Amino acid sequence: MLEIAATCLVVTALLAYLNQRFVGLPIAIGVMATALLLSLAIVALDAAGWGHGLRQYEESLLRSIDFSNVLMQGMLSLLLFAGALHVDLSELRAYRWQVGALAVVSTLLSTLAVGYGTWLALPWVGLNLPLIYCLLFGALISPTDPIAVMGILKTAGAPKSLELVIAGESLFNDGVGVVLFSLLLGMLASGATPTVEHGLYLLLHEAGGGLLFGLVLGYVTFRLLRSVDSYEVEVMLTLAAVTGGYALAHRLHVSGPLAMVVVGLIVGNGGRRLAMSDTTRHYVDLFWELIDEILNAVLFVLIGMEVLLVTFTANTFIAAAVAMAVTLLARALTVGLPVSLLPGVFKLPRGSGWVLTWGGLRGGISVALALSIPAGAERNTVLALTYCIVVFSILGQGLTVGRLVRRTVTG
Repeated sequence: MLEIAATCLVVTALLAYLNQRFVGLPIAIGVMATALLLSLAIVALDAAGWGHGLRQYEESLLRSIDFSNVLMQGMLSLLLFAGALHVDLSELRAYRWQVGALAVVSTLLSTLAVGYGTWLALPWVGLNLPLIYCLLFGALISPTDPIAVMGILKTAGAPKSLELVIAGESLFNDGVGVVLFSLLLGMLASGATPTVEHGLYLLLHEAGGGLLFGLVLGYVTFRLLRSVDSYEVEVMLTLAAVTGGYALAHRLHVSGPLAMVVVGLIVGNGGRRLAMSDTTRHYVDLFWELIDEILNAVLFVLIGMEVLLVTFTANTFIAAAVAMAVTLLARALTVGLPVSLLPGVFKLPRGSGWVLTWGGLRGGISVALALSIPAGAERNTVLALTYCIVVFSILGQGLTVGRLVRRTVTG
């Protein structure tokens, strides 16, 4: 385990250095692009009769890492807390209904639109995927990835209100997406169609329970932070709240991601303002900023390297282009269109609908969920489609969303 962690950190550090020294892209995009290019170069060398040992070593390393488990049960809690820590709760409260509608209603509608859209469109390119797998694909690809979104937002230059809504939506909609995905995965395993009552119960138990658990844990953490004045202890308390709280949420079968977002909001607002000295605030911010940057870089390197374990067929890329078009269209209809048609409701600058559509980035969470589908030809197809969309999302959309903001957003 130590050797695997050390290898990941060494590779990430070297790729981050190469990006900073010679490429100059945002670190998350740069390290992923470099890892992807190096992995493809190793594949090309292996096909030419060279580099077989390198490919074997990289594939062995990746197979020893359970990407789904590492992200969903390890890195995600830390990254979500770090992302929520600097969101201004008073500003977010002003857009709570807009964020709630996008995170819940739009995610549900997008899941259905993508699921049925791909089910109808893929046969036209010679790929038949059962409806349940198309719906699973819709559930895992519809939520925007908070890790990818918040990493790119730092350099996009969006207006504060638009940035707040994009960040708020991405922090909460992944919890809704995971619940929908779990519901559909249970349907696949049992072969039974869940009732509306069962679906609502699962949503209330996991999502509602996660929010309630986050409120309790956040309040307890706040009280502990307020009772001491030692930056070493307070940094450890925040780390313990995240790691221990996420593990406990898993045991309670409530949404750990939503719980960590709530804890991050409480500690980042009330905790930083009322329970920390200036010195403690400096060290807490610095610690979680470094955790965020390091884990983000490691995650995106792993995404780039995962290309070696994805099975591509002759028409995979055509099917991925079709699925990408369906996904963007569903995003435009369920998010971009309502924002553009109801400016008085969403209270965002003109042109925000375009940015919300194009800025809905997908990332590691989608890949991790795809990897959790039971093994088989259908899972390989869903994984290949997901991987192609994630790569396009991060490299294509991530590198151009800042330009789109500058050209379209007014007011």
